[in-house]
Amino acid sequence: MEDYRQGNEVPTRIRHVVLVGVGNEFGTDDALGVLVAREIRRRVPAGLKVVEASGEGASLIETWKGADEVIIVDAMAGPEPGEIHRIDASSSGVPKGLSLFSSHAFGVADAIEMARHLHQLPPVTILYGIEGEAFDPGVGLSDSVLKSMPRLLAMIEQDLCRIKSN
Repeated sequence: MEDYRQGNEVPTRIRHVVLVGVGNEFGTDDALGVLVAREIRRRVPAGLKVVEASGEGASLIETWKGADEVIIVDAMAGPEPGEIHRIDASSSGVPKGLSLFSSHAFGVADAIEMARHLHQLPPVTILYGIEGEAFDPGVGLSDSVLKSMPRLLAMIEQDLCRIKSN
């Protein structure tokens, strides 16, 4: 048995972190979350649970069940295509005016609030939304969303570095 009094670090519990990319890869800008999840999976070393999800609320709650931290990425409707929103949904609700794009009656914002009510919301819950330009059937992001991707990925990586250092 190691003696931690001799300068060895005391082991800490590994945090259970989940990144959820929400969207439909065949819905132009609605593909944002799925594409971000794939890129983060490619960039980040093993250990981070990365999930691609359609956005159906009940399955989202199941996806992050037991996590210490969850980062959710989704496209949203709004007047400024490409604008990034970072919402700390841990302690306060998702703003009512936030219009996350969803083809589900019970979507991301509803899942966050339901999980909060059921005491199943991870202690740290970060929601990223990018305002989209096109949500028609098709493949490929609009130019405004595509131009925002590097900044969005950098913001997510910064959050992941913060999580890792805690």
